[in-house]
Amino acid sequence: MKLVGSLTSPYVRKVRAVLAEKKIEYEFVIDSPWTADTGVPNLNPLGKVPVLVLDDGSTLFDSRVIAEYLDNVTPNNRLLPQPNRERIAVKRWEALADGVVDAAVTIVLESKRQESMRDPAWIARHQGKITAGLAALSHDLDDHAWCHGNGLTLADIALGVALGYLSFRMPALEWRAAHENLARLYDKLMTRPSFSETVPRD
Repeated sequence: MKLVGSLTSPYVRKVRAVLAEKKIEYEFVIDSPWTADTGVPNLNPLGKVPVLVLDDGSTLFDSRVIAEYLDNVTPNNRLLPQPNRERIAVKRWEALADGVVDAAVTIVLESKRQESMRDPAWIARHQGKITAGLAALSHDLDDHAWCHGNGLTLADIALGVALGYLSFRMPALEWRAAHENLARLYDKLMTRPSFSETVPRD
């Protein structure tokens, strides 16, 4: 299978981390949907990455869909619990972490517009989402070693990706000082190849 995406996308990083944790071999095709010659719209009509191209040529898109698919490809290193209530708990973590990423991406894109066209109120609204989201994530993590249960799940991957993106694109936010428990978890994740080898870069 092939994974199509960029080196900066947090959504792509999440899928790359899942692939690494599941020990699934794949070809990584670097393609940014923001370049003039991108082929992404030919694979995903929404023109977004990541896109997973399966061996039969069919495609999957949206990091949540791809991550769930990959977790079922092999039985090793399960990232999503089977019981419904526990599974939903992990998916809730993922939704909250992804929401923080969505807000951060919105701010980054808005900041790339001409200054006269930027909407400060729109930026402030999404900054509020990040602040509230991080506070909720920190509260839920409390003093636990992992987001859910006694080991790594998709919840930890999604949270780690969100924190990494904030460090990459919004270093002035200084989330580490505000949420020391999140910083500890991220530092632990960074000792794993799934995170240390997928650090976003321009």
